[in-house]
Amino acid sequence: MSCTEEKPLKTELDTLECHFTWDLRKADINVTDLLTRLEYNRDINLGGKAGTACTHNSLAYVRYLLGSYEEAFTNLQRSVELIKECYRNDCDKKLIVTYGNFAWLHYHMKQNADCKSYLEKLRDIKEKNPPDSNSFPHHEVLGEKAWALFKFSRKYYGRAKECFRKALELEPEECEWNAGYAIVLYRTESNCKSPKDSSAIQQLRRAIDTNPDNDELKLLLALKLAAFELFDEAEDLVERAVEMSPESPHVIRYVGKYMRVYGSLDRSTALLKRALEVAPNSAFIHHQLGLCYKMKNVQFKELHESQRFRQLSISHFEKAITLKSGFIFAMAQLALLYGEDGQIKRADDVFQTAFPIAEEKNEGLQTLYLYYGEFQQYRARCLPLAIDYYKKCLKMAPDTRDGNKSAKNLRKIADRCLLKNTSNAEALGILDFIELVKGEKHSTAEGSEYVLESTCNEE
Repeated sequence: MSCTEEKPLKTELDTLECHFTWDLRKADINVTDLLTRLEYNRDINLGGKAGTACTHNSLAYVRYLLGSYEEAFTNLQRSVELIKECYRNDCDKKLIVTYGNFAWLHYHMKQNADCKSYLEKLRDIKEKNPPDSNSFPHHEVLGEKAWALFKFSRKYYGRAKECFRKALELEPEECEWNAGYAIVLYRTESNCKSPKDSSAIQQLRRAIDTNPDNDELKLLLALKLAAFELFDEAEDLVERAVEMSPESPHVIRYVGKYMRVYGSLDRSTALLKRALEVAPNSAFIHHQLGLCYKMKNVQFKELHESQRFRQLSISHFEKAITLKSGFIFAMAQLALLYGEDGQIKRADDVFQTAFPIAEEKNEGLQTLYLYYGEFQQYRARCLPLAIDYYKKCLKMAPDTRDGNKSAKNLRKIADRCLLKNTSNAEALGILDFIELVKGEKHSTAEGSEYVLESTCNEE
């Protein structure tokens, strides 16, 4: 391909709507984890033929990132087959993304003629099916783009939300886009004061109306409602979901989470173990089981059973981060349990591994600050470091659950010091910091900083 020939070809390729033009950067993606999840979705035929066709499109792009071009072609060919089986004579608009991926893949393989062939197919589709507006591509394209952004990286959740919203402006009754919009709102919403303020609750209700057979949506709504103590409706949704999808691991995992948080710990454990038999490589289910056994470890603290439950919890968290590298919340829980088990260096190593990943992904960093503070206070016995990380946690987001927990821990430290000496400058400095970050006034000088004069006792 000559340079003069390549330039206009590349210009046209850049105008396409497909994975290669959606700014899906390898640096933002955990490719191994994504590949595992997409292959699992493909194997269970998630979303039926249409959903699996989209999965093959995403798999093709991941294969391209890994340099496996032939496997990428196989995925794209399978995507075309499924789309034609699903939509028969009305499939042109559904093929826009797949044909765009084909054109780009041929371009990267220097197969100029084949690349031009797919560009010609796309021109034909565009002529037959012009978009309804110059501002948007077809809603089918926007919807697939939204799902790709959502599945590829948490960093893209904001863009995914906007794509789902635009797709629904063009096709308000499309059940898959309503479901996707509801799920991304569920994942991103925080600090709602009431159910009426919750966009996620409103959209989950809308999504269930358009797709009443989607039991996963019912459970997400149940979890949201239970957070506002609306247990009657929440438990009704859980019962309906279990009745309709008793063997679905996607449903059972959320039932297990609901039961762990709001119901029976034993029932949650039993449900999750059953789901694990169907989906043994689900990092989510291993994580949820780890949390169940961690709670049992606390319940049986004074009994011999505590050690057994702690080891079970550790084993499930270890499995979760093996299946999903960079699983920040599982890493944080695992590190705390290592500390409780007396494995101080191993715990600290996990924390030090997790911090840069959390910073890069912009995910879970506040939780890590809180947990590392607790680890330093109660296991490593280094109070200055504990205070430092509690402060980082509080300053990052004062009104979140983790921020409030850090403030509570800091107040306890200060109160213990003030019991011994009511004018302890270090303790008053901590209280001053809390109230400054919270936006309140305090009688001591604003912004004063102190460091407690305790030593680090490494175990």
